[in-house]
Amino acid sequence: MYKRILLPVDGSACSKVALEHGLQLAKTLGSEVVLLHTVENPLSLYAVPETLAYNKELFDTLKETGHKTLNEAKALAEAQGVVAQTKFLESVAPLEAILVNLKVCDLVVMGTHGRRGFDRWLLGSVAEGVLRHTDKPCLLVRHPDGAR
Repeated sequence: MYKRILLPVDGSACSKVALEHGLQLAKTLGSEVVLLHTVENPLSLYAVPETLAYNKELFDTLKETGHKTLNEAKALAEAQGVVAQTKFLESVAPLEAILVNLKVCDLVVMGTHGRRGFDRWLLGSVAEGVLRHTDKPCLLVRHPDGAR
């Protein structure tokens, strides 16, 4: 039924729980997974001369952390016998990256932080954006401790 499952990972506790669910589902169904991580470039968001050096250092750290997150997720998939492909995208918003990669997948399994009120307004909801913009099945997983 689901031959290729998209698993966006961001390293958060919520994302790790969703990854575990997605890998278990993939193992049960014999599906392969696409592990996705994206990093927005702070240079494009805050390109004022005084912060360029700081933003480049921040971007480099975000990329390094993203690659580590993907490598850990791939190792976990391989340990469970699940075929995994990794995709790392730079300077792309998470929602856009998920929607583009979902075109070649049958299902997305992702965490949701369950933000409400001001936090949701300020930070947005990638999960809600995916639900609103795709016709593909979505499995949203919350962290058992609530919005952590």
